[in-house]
Amino acid sequence: MNNSPDKKKGNEMNYLIKMGIAFVCLVLLSDSVLKAGEQSGRLSPGINSDLVEVVPAPYEKALRNPLMGFTTRGIHDHPWATLTHTYIRWNEIENDESDGIDKIRQVIDKKWGDIASRNIKVIPRVYLYWNGNQKYWPADMKPDDYTSEQFQQRVVRLIERLGFLWDNDPRVGFVEMGLFGKWGEQEQPAATPEVDKLVADAFAKAFKNKLVSVRRNWQQYKSQPFGEYWDSWAHLDQMWDHGNRIARLNAEEGRYLKNYIGGEVAYDWGSAKIQPGPSPTASVAMEIHRNFIINTIRWLHCTQLRWIGDYDRSNKEAQAGADLIQQAFGYRYILEKVAFSPSITKENLRVVLHVKNVGSAPFYYDWPLEVSLLNPDDRSVVWKQTFDGANIRDWLPGEGWTAPEWVQNKPKTNWVDKGTPGWTTPPKTYTVSGDFKLSIPAGKYILALAVLDPAGHLPSLRFATSQYFKGGRHPIGIVAVNQGNGGPLPGDMVFDDPAADDSLHYIP
Repeated sequence: MNNSPDKKKGNEMNYLIKMGIAFVCLVLLSDSVLKAGEQSGRLSPGINSDLVEVVPAPYEKALRNPLMGFTTRGIHDHPWATLTHTYIRWNEIENDESDGIDKIRQVIDKKWGDIASRNIKVIPRVYLYWNGNQKYWPADMKPDDYTSEQFQQRVVRLIERLGFLWDNDPRVGFVEMGLFGKWGEQEQPAATPEVDKLVADAFAKAFKNKLVSVRRNWQQYKSQPFGEYWDSWAHLDQMWDHGNRIARLNAEEGRYLKNYIGGEVAYDWGSAKIQPGPSPTASVAMEIHRNFIINTIRWLHCTQLRWIGDYDRSNKEAQAGADLIQQAFGYRYILEKVAFSPSITKENLRVVLHVKNVGSAPFYYDWPLEVSLLNPDDRSVVWKQTFDGANIRDWLPGEGWTAPEWVQNKPKTNWVDKGTPGWTTPPKTYTVSGDFKLSIPAGKYILALAVLDPAGHLPSLRFATSQYFKGGRHPIGIVAVNQGNGGPLPGDMVFDDPAADDSLHYIP
């Protein structure tokens, strides 16, 4: 055996050359894989041998998502609003005891029109008294009589009818109790304690599926854990008495986990010019007001607000500010990563997603999460199925947003003097997984995710990722079924802008 120094050196040199070539090949291979996932999301470290993990590209702008955000006063189009608030006079849906439930249905159908085709849902409020002498009692009832046996019977009957019509109506998002006080704001006058409980219990019985909100649930309608509508949101003069009380309901009872928090920003009284600002445009365009609004949304886990949406849409600063506020409202789901079976030779497809809610509130209804396979040529659905056991209501936001600093029961207009407000408990990541049996022709397909509106089982709620196809589905990767290999989306795949998609709708 020849073990000369020269031969030994030659062997070492050959070994180093081979290792160098292998390293270069590995680098080139890694680079090509990363480029393949460059637009569709990058490959995540630590890939499971059976699954491919991708990190979907984020979407940095606001989304016009259902059941959250800016809310219009009356039915009209708005860049962000999928919710509209509608006032309903009692005597326009019932003016005499002989009026039947069909009259309510006819009035409502005419009032709400084609909102389903525009992906809009309503927050209705029935009222008796507007202002001054503007009273709308049924003709056979005595105005301002809130305690008689007749009133109690009729108000319970009305609530039962509204529940029958609205509790399963997909056009209805949430319900505000109303009925009492100016504008249905439940003061001037408020209900007596006896009628208070009667009405609260009647609403709870009539509405098992739709969430109901009231004003000041810490002191009225307390027999039921309703949501809160604050009619002067972020108003300097009510932050201590109202904002703090809502914060206590959330902290002590987890109210926002069970029911939504929302209402209206008011600009027509008291210290509104200081905060939330002299006008809707000022609220969204000026940083001092916009930051104050965003902090109240986070602090109180707010889902929706109206009046503030009446900002000047031609004002560029207002447009930019409204985008930031819309991102703070309600829920906002980030797809942190998705793992899936890239190549399938048997029947099973496995999908695992990791999602985080970086908004301010949960989503409150049980909407299904769908996985689908799309034809890569025309994006048509070849196969689809929903995840068993996935409950998007469980995807919670952070908790314990920094409270304002107070001076003699007034919040500081800049919220806090030092530091940056944030969550005491940051939002956590939730994992959803599913195994699905396939029976489709061999080929390569686009794996997509969507959240469906149960009204028609159509895609509606969007994740905050730029990987989006018009119509509501998010492409994730390529799945090869009995044909070749799948993996990340092609780097040159073109996506649609989720905020610009006006095609979403539901079936009423």
